[in-house]
Amino acid sequence: MNITIWNEFRHEQTNETVREIYPDGMHAVIADTIRQHIDGAKITIATLDEPDHGLTDKVLAATEVMVWWGHMAHHEVRDEIVAKVHQRVLDGMGIVILHSGHFSKIFKKLMGTTCALRWREAAEKERLWCINPGHPIADGLEDEYFELPETEMYGELFDIATPEELVFISWFEGGEVFRSGCCWTRGKGKVFYFRPGHETFPIYYDQNVQRVIANGARYVAPASSAPVCNEGRQIVEPLSPIEADHTVDESIH
Repeated sequence: MNITIWNEFRHEQTNETVREIYPDGMHAVIADTIRQHIDGAKITIATLDEPDHGLTDKVLAATEVMVWWGHMAHHEVRDEIVAKVHQRVLDGMGIVILHSGHFSKIFKKLMGTTCALRWREAAEKERLWCINPGHPIADGLEDEYFELPETEMYGELFDIATPEELVFISWFEGGEVFRSGCCWTRGKGKVFYFRPGHETFPIYYDQNVQRVIANGARYVAPASSAPVCNEGRQIVEPLSPIEADHTVDESIH
């Protein structure tokens, strides 16, 4: 499986707290997670400040699954790169959006909504309930829920397209709830949003979080070789004869 991990990679370079937790970048911990759980995974790292944000045409063409983390510089991601990533999803590439990636240009484009939510940073406990235990993304979890001792709260309303599948909901110590593990299909590609991952807490070292990320990458991976055409086109010649006698006024098209 060819997996590209895209990380904004700004907080780790500008914030000492984040640097202490993720000295080599959050992408390094996520990459180690995938190597541990997915045998033979070929991983490419791409970051915001590389040419084309590391997402060249060659990289995109080879990517089967993309994992996306961003926060402070969503606006700096060029629209033409977002359009290319979006097209790759429609063509069948899977994408896993993590935590604050909810407000990324690519996730907004995939959802067609604001993707806005409520939040609070108070180092409070989060309990993630698995409400779809038969789902492949939940494979290997050992209980009905798992907890993160300190995290940033995300709360409803989360302005997203209604999930086709909901795997996790979160409860926070302050009382809010959140749809924290959501799946969609866009074109031929699959999308998985997973909430945990605030940069000032060591969340990506949590074994349950790591398992879910790896399961998510495996789940959104392309599974079909059927051809896909997602461009509108006029079909002048029918596949079978049409008996009706109809004069077409091309001027109205």
